[in-house]
Amino acid sequence: MKYRKMPKSNDKLSILGFGCMRLATDSEGNIDEEQSFAMLHEAYQSGVNYFDTAWTYHNNESEPFLGRFLSQINREKVFVATKLPCWLVNTREDMDDFLQKQLAHLQTNYIDYYLLHGLNKDTWKKMKELGALEFLEKAKNEGKIRHTGFSFHDDYRTFSEITRAWDWDFTQIMLNYLDTNYQAGMRGLRLAASRNMGIISMEPLRGGKLVKQIPKEVEEVWQKANNNESPLRRALKWVWNLPECTVLLSGMSSLDQVRENIQEAKKAKPNVLSEKELRTYQRARKAYLSRIPYLCSECRYCMPCPQGVAIPSVLGRYAEAMMFGNYETNKKEYHFFIPEGKRAEDCIQCGICKTKCPQHIDIPKWMETITDHYNNC
Repeated sequence: MKYRKMPKSNDKLSILGFGCMRLATDSEGNIDEEQSFAMLHEAYQSGVNYFDTAWTYHNNESEPFLGRFLSQINREKVFVATKLPCWLVNTREDMDDFLQKQLAHLQTNYIDYYLLHGLNKDTWKKMKELGALEFLEKAKNEGKIRHTGFSFHDDYRTFSEITRAWDWDFTQIMLNYLDTNYQAGMRGLRLAASRNMGIISMEPLRGGKLVKQIPKEVEEVWQKANNNESPLRRALKWVWNLPECTVLLSGMSSLDQVRENIQEAKKAKPNVLSEKELRTYQRARKAYLSRIPYLCSECRYCMPCPQGVAIPSVLGRYAEAMMFGNYETNKKEYHFFIPEGKRAEDCIQCGICKTKCPQHIDIPKWMETITDHYNNC
């Protein structure tokens, strides 16, 4: 296993981190403990030393499960990361309560890397008002957490505001060769690095979409460049090529996936991709994006919708369906992430959003198309 140093500490973290959000499950959707323990032990014995979980993963069972694993190994040889569920916090006291319960779940006296989970404009404002930064400082001084950070899902402007607001130790952002200008993106990577922050990469495979059912247009790009590497290797290599990236976090679901990821990690190096190779990645990215029928920047100028339709989310989910072509999985995600009353079918064609869109997208027309798509796919 290879390791990279966290900028603000002497911690040397494995370049492959184990994300405990997609552990092996049984037929009822519960954690398959036998398989998942085997996966964690395989990773641990191979030198993986960064294990990431959160309060809500696997219906609140991921933290206790990881705690049972930690009781079986040398706790001092690993670094544990978990997160404060910001959307569930309503008072300053809630923060202390969650942290104490998480320490109990994990069967440990301290958490190495503690994050504010999934910050966006709204949760960031809420966390500031409730005193989250003071909470983190106090917990750090008490030795309950060692390093403070945040995971992020919003636009670059919000990321910049949060990053500059405090002396964070690290951040966790989406990093893959497709989403270079999405959410924090490469600008966020460079900003965090300029502030000497550690950077944890999440979604290096875009939830598996970069390695499954590769569209014909994209595969042709790789073939034309005589790149015969596996989709997995291409995706992981791009992230590990970034020297600013401390850890690539992978949500593995089987023992085979653990072994495959470990083998790729052994070969990984920073700054190994040539300019020619990087241009191939750019062409692959353009091939994916060319499949999207409109260019929504998620600026949210169309919001709020008088009917409550989650316009950017609806457009985004449909764009993913067109980009990757995985319609069955996409339909499930659409109904899971976008609640009833906020879907395309709830649009009444008032047209207000159309007048506000700087990209001149005919949103009411697309709401009809998207409704038909999800009704028929």
